[in-house]
Amino acid sequence: MGHYNGNSKRPLGGFDEVYNDFKKHCSADRVNTDLAVTISIREKHPDAHVTTISAPDCDLLGFAEAGSLETRLRTEGDNFLAQRTYTPPATRLEQGQGSLGERVGFGFYDGRYDGQEFNFYEARWRDEFFGRGTKNYYILSPKAEIDAAGHSAWVDSLLLAASKWTSELHDEIYVFDSGEWDKNKHLWKAVQNSKWDDVIMDPATKDTLVSDVQNFFDSRSIYEEYAVPWKRGIILHGTPGCGKTISIKALMNALDKRSPPVASLYVKTFTTNCPGEEYSIREIFERARVLAPCMLVFEDLDSLVKDKIRSYFLNEVDGLEDNNGILMVGSTNHLDRLDPGISKRPSRFDRKYHFKIPGYDERILYCEYWKKKLEKNSKIDFDPAICDVVAKLTEGFSFAYMKELFVQTLLTIVGGREQELDAMQTAEEAKVVPGSATLVVGKGKVDTTAAKEESEQASTPEKAEEKKEKKPEFAMPQVEIPDNLKSNSLMRVLDKQATALWKDMDNSTDPEAGRKPAAKDEDEDSDDDKKGCC
Repeated sequence: MGHYNGNSKRPLGGFDEVYNDFKKHCSADRVNTDLAVTISIREKHPDAHVTTISAPDCDLLGFAEAGSLETRLRTEGDNFLAQRTYTPPATRLEQGQGSLGERVGFGFYDGRYDGQEFNFYEARWRDEFFGRGTKNYYILSPKAEIDAAGHSAWVDSLLLAASKWTSELHDEIYVFDSGEWDKNKHLWKAVQNSKWDDVIMDPATKDTLVSDVQNFFDSRSIYEEYAVPWKRGIILHGTPGCGKTISIKALMNALDKRSPPVASLYVKTFTTNCPGEEYSIREIFERARVLAPCMLVFEDLDSLVKDKIRSYFLNEVDGLEDNNGILMVGSTNHLDRLDPGISKRPSRFDRKYHFKIPGYDERILYCEYWKKKLEKNSKIDFDPAICDVVAKLTEGFSFAYMKELFVQTLLTIVGGREQELDAMQTAEEAKVVPGSATLVVGKGKVDTTAAKEESEQASTPEKAEEKKEKKPEFAMPQVEIPDNLKSNSLMRVLDKQATALWKDMDNSTDPEAGRKPAAKDEDEDSDDDKKGCC
């Protein structure tokens, strides 16, 4: 932040009395804090004109930190209100003690901008009606400089420059949560590690999705030529852990690298204590219209748009307002839970991409991705043939489960726990069900006693109906490990960890996952399913 020594001897007067008024006001019932502060300033500075602006619209102190404005907080005496703040290192792995800062609740500043010296107040309070904090700046300027419209030319030039800077993103992503927008640096940093090269999915689906998004922002003139509104909506749907979230982060990263960058706005929730979800929806779309062209992301769309706000949401999506330049991206694990007015109505969400349980080819690519990551590790013998075995072994695994498979495998090897894992599996497979000649747990084993009991229980109509409603389940694939890999430590642990993870999975048939009962032939897939989108 540019530091300004200021002229503390200038006879401005009154700011100590303004502080006392503010302190008195905040200690009693109040109706309109902004009005109370403005009246106090006008009374104590009768020769000054007061220009008020909201800090979220015009972040003067943030503008100063960027080096474009010089400021100094008056700290002589006790006529200011500030809290010391602490910012720890970004992660505990980083060295250092962190840093101290200041959160000013009420302050009087000297400032200088473009050679012009001035003073301004900063006041922060909690608005009980809206249930959130409010922060305003009150800029003083000589009344002699005020034009017929009641404005100061140099103050307006400062506000325009600071407001434009405030409206832009500086290595940040807009996140909407609890009724407010926040510029989030942590999400931006996380997104920088999400590249399309690291996203394993059907190549045709990936290419189509990337082209769909990039072409939208390249095609403004084409939309205008054909008098078509320049807006679009897409939905990413499918089983959890199959790549929707990482694809959204990769889209954000790719759009941030464009020239000029395309802003990303991420919506966590519509929920707010007051004034309500309709207010949140309005705030979201108003900000998106200001920042357009931009990508507006609604993750878990089915959870966001509830019945009571559905109509209001749809009105913002394609009502009378101009949404030019806005690409909406919604994601959901349950497409069937989305209202048809959202998922099946043209001009709202026009295209849907299905993220299914990865097929054999995608599992091969994922294994090769890990092989490349570990190729410089001399302690890991990652034989190329392992990829084929693991790809066959993990049929039905989502990418999230495949990631867990490799992470747990590497942790087992690093921690020297392979023998412990062997002992646990041996003990598990040695369990014998009373009255049964078949071992219980383990690949390919069947619990005949449990099957007999289930058959007996199903003899009643109630039990039979309950059994009928159950989804058919998939058995873990039986894969013969080649002789040359049986002594490979990595292969051995991968095999054991895959068996352990299988027990925790939901292995039922799930249309949204792209799984089908064994009786259905793969050739019966629709063309859209084969392409990964619908």
